[in-house]
Amino acid sequence: MNTHDLALRIRRHAVRMTHLGKSSHVAAVLSMADIIAVLYGQVLNKLPSEPKWPERDRFILSKGHAGAGIYAALAETGYFSVDELETHYANGSRLSGHVSHRGIPGVELSTGSLGHGLPVAVGMAFAAKLDSKRYRVYVLVGDGECDEGSNWEAALFASHHKLSNLIAIVDYNKLQSLATVEETLRLEPFSAKWKSFGWDVIEVDGHEHEALGEVLNLDPSNGERPLCVVAHTVKGKGVSFMENSVLWHYRSPQGEEYEMALEELGRFADER
Repeated sequence: MNTHDLALRIRRHAVRMTHLGKSSHVAAVLSMADIIAVLYGQVLNKLPSEPKWPERDRFILSKGHAGAGIYAALAETGYFSVDELETHYANGSRLSGHVSHRGIPGVELSTGSLGHGLPVAVGMAFAAKLDSKRYRVYVLVGDGECDEGSNWEAALFASHHKLSNLIAIVDYNKLQSLATVEETLRLEPFSAKWKSFGWDVIEVDGHEHEALGEVLNLDPSNGERPLCVVAHTVKGKGVSFMENSVLWHYRSPQGEEYEMALEELGRFADER
């Protein structure tokens, strides 16, 4: 499966999963779907048949509220049955609303309390350095959670210890739960902040698969700095009435909106 097909499947699964479970955060999944598709379809060194393979690359979704997208990617790449996605957010399901590692192959860390993913990823990358391991550690961070001081403490630690095996990706869609990032707590000059903390920084269109693949496949042994990929994205990407709308951080697609979303994603696939 190519990465564009995988991204579309992630988007369609997310719409259906949040519809069936009457859950939130569909726009947050649509925002990051291309990044996740490139990671799982092209970049991550992994073995779905052996989820705890010691040499695997590690991936943490720090913006854990978008967990439906990770479940979809894992199911589509062979970690568990695609049919199980329909149980998302249902009573008794192991596929909780915020991503959970409990009993789910391929999930490294339960997240949802924002600001925790990067510090744990830093610890994993530091452990790999200490043990002379070659695996890479990727962490996808929301722009809104960059308000959290824990991220910047982790960023200092990562550069101090020259964790070049660490790649942080910021899903920079410019929207938080209730308002724009600019209104809530301004991040700009954003890339300059990461650079001042000792990181290499590359800005990229977070929906362009070729550009994402190129930057996320960079050999970490080439430098001594951690890498921050600032991925410029559109929240709700692929469904016109969800794009750049704060409403769809919490709204569940039901009725006509659900049908329209699936129809638009079909057209979106044709356009790609």
